[in-house]
Amino acid sequence: MNTDVKQMVEINCVNTQTKILVPSGMTLKDVISFTGLKSQEKILGACVNNKVQNLYYRMYFPKTVEFFDINNIFGRKMYQCSLMMLVYKALKDTFHKAELNVLHSMTGGYYAEVDNLEVDIEVFVEKLKKRMWELVEEDLPFERKVMLSQEAEELFEKVGLKQKAQLIHSRRTLYTDIDILGDTVNSFFFEMVPSTSYLNVWDIQPYEKGFIILMPDTEQNNEKVSQPNNQKKMFSIFQEHQNWVNILGTPYITTLNKAVELGYANQIIQVSEALHEKKYAQIADAIYKKKDNVRFIFLAGPSSSGKTTSCRRLATQLMVLGIKPLQISLDDYFHDREHTPKDENGDYDFECLEALDLDFFSKQMKQLMNGEEIELPRFNFVTGEREKTGKTIKMTEENIVIIEGIHALNPKLSKEIPRKNKYFVFVSALTQIALDKHNLISTRDNRLIRRIVRDHNYRGASAERTLLMWKSVRKGEERHIFPFQENADSIFNSSLLYEIGVLKTYCEPLLLQVPKNSPAYANARRMLDFLNNFVAISPESIPPTSVMREFLGGSSFSY
Repeated sequence: MNTDVKQMVEINCVNTQTKILVPSGMTLKDVISFTGLKSQEKILGACVNNKVQNLYYRMYFPKTVEFFDINNIFGRKMYQCSLMMLVYKALKDTFHKAELNVLHSMTGGYYAEVDNLEVDIEVFVEKLKKRMWELVEEDLPFERKVMLSQEAEELFEKVGLKQKAQLIHSRRTLYTDIDILGDTVNSFFFEMVPSTSYLNVWDIQPYEKGFIILMPDTEQNNEKVSQPNNQKKMFSIFQEHQNWVNILGTPYITTLNKAVELGYANQIIQVSEALHEKKYAQIADAIYKKKDNVRFIFLAGPSSSGKTTSCRRLATQLMVLGIKPLQISLDDYFHDREHTPKDENGDYDFECLEALDLDFFSKQMKQLMNGEEIELPRFNFVTGEREKTGKTIKMTEENIVIIEGIHALNPKLSKEIPRKNKYFVFVSALTQIALDKHNLISTRDNRLIRRIVRDHNYRGASAERTLLMWKSVRKGEERHIFPFQENADSIFNSSLLYEIGVLKTYCEPLLLQVPKNSPAYANARRMLDFLNNFVAISPESIPPTSVMREFLGGSSFSY
């Protein structure tokens, strides 16, 4: 190859903080060897000028490149989509009439079921895994082809992927990307790893009526698959809401969009809100049955799950039953900033349990149980200090205390309180609809959209800032919140069928403001592409008590 300087391209490699010259037209996969980059994990892709590209992308002009592996949000998404494509091809190769339905996420992976299956699930899983490993050994390339959208629609109709054809039609774009693995076509709306040999850590296990697709364990050891911990309660909530959206006739974005276009948006909002009200009432009823023992309700959930509104609405339902709730926020029990623990990077770790003054909290809870009066603290996030408020509370037989915060389900927080005196509630936005049968909507993306809108409305924060801090937020959730979700006595799904259609109008302009030279740009583009799938929904009919008002404004609750 002629390596004359005129035919060379300058690459600014973010990973090594170096600039290198590579032959024009070289793929990212080949560029890796020029960088001297040493990684313990396989490089799966790269952000080129802050835009995600697969390793087949060719370099013709000077670019800034940041390679990533599975520990990166884009690397994990790339691995997940590629693994789903591998599952789909193996299924079609082995069981021609079977239809794959990826229903929802689970800790460490995804739950799926199969229609038109003529064998037991155990036999199915054994044969599926065998074919998948054969495909991994064959090292088949994942190919991406750009087609006219009309042609892609016709292709997916021909191969029986009607939901994908409908989604392409509703997106109204001129061209569409399709994914090809051997003789199998599909579409996963994200870049893929180079070939099947990259997918060497995964497992398939029978579960309930279907099976779990397990991903590498990025929290502990990427060379091993995540282990499906006990998650029967979360599974039952997902199943409950899956049944509900099927009954409502809106399991996919295309069916939701069609309902909105036909003028049923207000009805969808009303039914969604009625379901929430019913669930709050059911949780209140369950607590009331234990009112002789339960003195404290501990309510937890990840960022932007709607904890605060849920706390207020649950309190209202308890008042209907004659219980007078007292509300406490764990945020007011933070240590003064100078006493806050620091993480491995030397930064304050506000997400860890030890960021709270546990001794002070336990002391006040004991005083309440003993019928003593306490003065509620208030944490000043500007000064970083806990302040006195002069506001006092005292618990009587008519009262129950609702304690809300991210650590509320951690048993260490309330170890001084007997279990019979506690009721645990977990709140999260478990997204109810999917893009199609093979492409889920991430519950984390659902919450991220909420947070972008909320941070802008109430904290004056840009979408760029929210996106840049999201990795840290997620890390804290994985460590301090999700491990305790099965401790809950009740789980409340705060997602609303209509919400992304509403949030789209608010979130898109904020994402468009993210600068192209920002590290957050790639994620902003991904979110914009995702929101493009939804028809906008007016917020006018959303009631002032809705969880959505916590993010949009106009709530009848004070926060």
